[in-house]
Amino acid sequence: MVDFFLRRPIFASVFSLVILLVGLISIPTLPIAQFPNIAPPTITVTAVYQGASAEAVESSVTTPLEEAINGVQGLRYIQSSSGSDGTSQITATFNLDRNLDQAANDVQNAVNLAQGRLPNEVKQIGVTVSKNAGTFVAALGVYSSDSRWDAAYLTNFLETNVVNDLKRISGVSDVFVFGERKYAMRLWVDPKRLADNGLTAGDVVTALQAQNVQVAAGAIGAPPTNGHQPYEYSVRATGRLHDSTEFANIILRTNPDGGYVKVKDVGRVVLGAETYAGTLWFDGQNSIGLGILQLSTGNALQVSQQVRTTMDRLSEKFPPGVHYKIAFDSADFVAESIREVVITLLIAIGLVVLVIFLFLQDWRTTLIPAMTIPVSLIGTFFLMKLFGFSINTLTLFGLTLATGLVVDDAIVVIENIARFIQEKGMPPLEGAREAMSEITGAVLASSLVLLAVFVPVAFFPGTTGQLYKQFALTIACSITISLFCALTLTPVLSSLLLGRTVRTQRGFFRPVNAAIGGIRSGYHHALPWIMRRRGLTLAVFAVLLAATGYLYVTTPTGFVPDEDQGFAIITAQLPEGSSIDQTHVVQKDIEQVLKQQPEITDVFDVAGFSFTGSGSNKITMFIRLAPWSERRGTDHTVAAVLQRVNIHLFSDFKFRHPDAFAAAFQPPSVPGLGFQAGFFYELEDRANQGIPALEQTAKNYLIYPSYAPNSPVANVFTTFRTDKPTLLTDVDRAKALSLGVSLPSLFNTMQVYLGSVYVNDFDLNGKSYRVYVQADTPYRALVSDLNKIYVKSSTPPLVNGQPVETPPIPLTALVNVSETKAPPVITHFNLYRSIEINGGAKPGHGTGEGIAFMDNLASRLPPGYATEWSGISREQVEGGAQAAIIFALGIVFVFLVLSAQYESFADPLIILLAVPLALLGAIGALLTRHLFSDVFAQVGYVMLIGLASKNAILIVEFSNQLREQGVDTITAVMRAAETRLRPILMTSIAFVLGVTPLVFATGAGSGARNSLGTVVFGGMILSTILNLFITPVLYVLIAGLEDRLGFGRGKDVHAKEVGGPVSGGPTAPERVGV
Repeated sequence: MVDFFLRRPIFASVFSLVILLVGLISIPTLPIAQFPNIAPPTITVTAVYQGASAEAVESSVTTPLEEAINGVQGLRYIQSSSGSDGTSQITATFNLDRNLDQAANDVQNAVNLAQGRLPNEVKQIGVTVSKNAGTFVAALGVYSSDSRWDAAYLTNFLETNVVNDLKRISGVSDVFVFGERKYAMRLWVDPKRLADNGLTAGDVVTALQAQNVQVAAGAIGAPPTNGHQPYEYSVRATGRLHDSTEFANIILRTNPDGGYVKVKDVGRVVLGAETYAGTLWFDGQNSIGLGILQLSTGNALQVSQQVRTTMDRLSEKFPPGVHYKIAFDSADFVAESIREVVITLLIAIGLVVLVIFLFLQDWRTTLIPAMTIPVSLIGTFFLMKLFGFSINTLTLFGLTLATGLVVDDAIVVIENIARFIQEKGMPPLEGAREAMSEITGAVLASSLVLLAVFVPVAFFPGTTGQLYKQFALTIACSITISLFCALTLTPVLSSLLLGRTVRTQRGFFRPVNAAIGGIRSGYHHALPWIMRRRGLTLAVFAVLLAATGYLYVTTPTGFVPDEDQGFAIITAQLPEGSSIDQTHVVQKDIEQVLKQQPEITDVFDVAGFSFTGSGSNKITMFIRLAPWSERRGTDHTVAAVLQRVNIHLFSDFKFRHPDAFAAAFQPPSVPGLGFQAGFFYELEDRANQGIPALEQTAKNYLIYPSYAPNSPVANVFTTFRTDKPTLLTDVDRAKALSLGVSLPSLFNTMQVYLGSVYVNDFDLNGKSYRVYVQADTPYRALVSDLNKIYVKSSTPPLVNGQPVETPPIPLTALVNVSETKAPPVITHFNLYRSIEINGGAKPGHGTGEGIAFMDNLASRLPPGYATEWSGISREQVEGGAQAAIIFALGIVFVFLVLSAQYESFADPLIILLAVPLALLGAIGALLTRHLFSDVFAQVGYVMLIGLASKNAILIVEFSNQLREQGVDTITAVMRAAETRLRPILMTSIAFVLGVTPLVFATGAGSGARNSLGTVVFGGMILSTILNLFITPVLYVLIAGLEDRLGFGRGKDVHAKEVGGPVSGGPTAPERVGV
């Protein structure tokens, strides 16, 4: 193939230009994202049982739905929460390879099958199945700057004019409205006035159902007709009511005197809101918030761009004084991190070209390998398009690291061609042919090694497999193209551009040449010294191997490093039973704490909302920080800011509010895997030992022990509580039945008065809204207000054969009321009652240590309890085993490829023994910088298999060629090592400088760049230095063993003859003393 292209230089050039062009065309068509699609598909099922307790929601709604969903194909795990606000929410997480739409259809079918087991009130409201990742990609606040428009108006304006447009954006699964006041017709009734009129709550509901109906009245003159019908009229009946006046005039009863009892006689009717539970304050101003939930398969950057475009268009038609502002946008971090990686890539390209120029010291010679960079990197975009990849952090990492790799083969080729042309005086074309015949095998072998490392790992399943896949295949694609260029374009350009003139030292290059000469001279004298002490070298090598194994096992591990994403989350919780007014007081105090941090620019503050279940005692805040360019330095990162905030929240704030809990967290590093950074541990009650015992077990065995001085975890807590003040009403059933009060009527009365009941709908401005009946506020504010609720006998006594109306019966006469405690939210994990425990690793400790520590605590749990990991922690636990398999598989594939290449099992062994030294350098660099062995570091480990092997291949390949020419083993390996020293140094320095911008990166996304860059930086430096000495020793020993077994290629290792001088110095045997 090489000779074909040498004879057709234009063909070779055109081929490379085509690769370049298709790559350029592909770039604008590729989507941009932070990560590939690594979050598992999730389906959320939501239902509402108005007025029900958490236990009632759990048994009547959540459990039937869970049991139906549990059998859906591809389900990985299932979580649920049942709240005392009547809300049931179930999240089903599927395997990563499960199609989201098919999963949603299967869940919907399962929900449909379970409908018959649900209460009528739940079925009336409906069960919602949505495809969201549970992660807010962005949030924005809408407010009235002059307070002209209240929350109810803003909510319904947004519902009508904004929310639907946002939901239609591709990638958006839902839009959550914070602090919403959606219109509802509220019938606030007076129980006493109802009782005085001989009416009950049930009578109001019945009247509503009868008099507020949607009627299909038909038509006059509709077919079939008598053939002479002149017109056809549609008949419309005003069955459904429209305003509060019409509802107030609903007739509840006709009196004997011809009068009426209407709704307005027993209460009041207002156009109010469905819920009054939560409020939103955005930068201190009462607002309505819109949280954008994206599909687990959605692209955050594209979603964000479309949301901004849509809001800019819609805001032009906002009412006077209504404005919107972005509270936070995760796409800001994505865009900034991608921008930083692109800058890193460009710096890497510049440094690599500079290294090549310093070594080759001729612009024409430098141009040859430099031209492979754009062809290889830009051409890779075309292959990324074919594979369905996006431009994301991992693919750009792959391109950045590939920058130092794609020139390797070209450097080796051009160095060898230059040696034949300039040192041996051959004509350029003949020299290129001869040089390529000598070097092609090494170039193929080194590239195949890298492909052998990366291609197999691309087929691993799960989140870890996806992380490896796009990175690995991106590098593999660029290496494939660079290999093609090295075997086609590079020899062609070398034959055209290289001359026979030997480079002379010029001013600027003298110190460079002096340094290179010094290194070569030092190596020239050090290598014989090492070769004479092969036993000592092996002993040192064994010690290094042991150190590598020890450090690999003991280095703290993580999954994905926490990143400065430009925003953070605060969760706060007051004691159960705290009113929304008390919550507002704490809310304002936290805002004052945040105002002390100049880096915080916006606070999006929701009272009554929490990711783990809403309630009047809960607060969730999204805080936005200044742009990264304005927060230079470690004291201004989000981690540093949150550390200062938490110090305040755990000290002076805690002193002012001893019963409240508040903490600040970073968002998860991987969107869709939890709602905050840290770990997620699920304690399950598998023996049904009860909620109080479950809570106590969590505290005694998992939470309290985590605060031991030697614990590697911090801020371990749970939001689970069992102390919500609750009134237990025990009905005297015998007494109720004896008085003619049916139990359904009694329970219905309690539900209407205390919990509210959704009856039917009304029309307003072309939309339908709900109608609710509930006791007015003064009649349900205190426990004593139960005395104001009455029920009616359904079987009044007969006098003279006629029923006689009896006085209404107080509810308290039929029920015994006692105060107790109950959980506000009951959570399940995989159908078991569970408690979620959150926390994180202490500074200096990895999340792997935290996981191991918590698992150790869990091993002491009493019988009947079990634990499971969820969210990002589950991915880390499952991915940890995969990482070791992937690394081992990479070594196996490299061994097999090299064995096939060299028709030997010994040569691959020599080459692969270089890998542990690279790992030692990688782990040492991590520990020096106090970093953890996370997924990105593990990707670097795999890459080092190929990188360390490439240098060893250059020595082994040339040594084999010399031995086949009759040179003895020691002379051959020393001559090969010194001959290949320059290209080894050149490629290694080019690669190391190419990754240097990753090592010292700052700003958005720097955590991942630091981790990966540090590993390959440290590993490449140490392996390059040590393998220049250890590889020749290993070659001599293993080749000598081959010779003694009769499998060798050349002369005996102890031959006295010399095959010629090595690098112009004395003969090899003279230098090693044999």
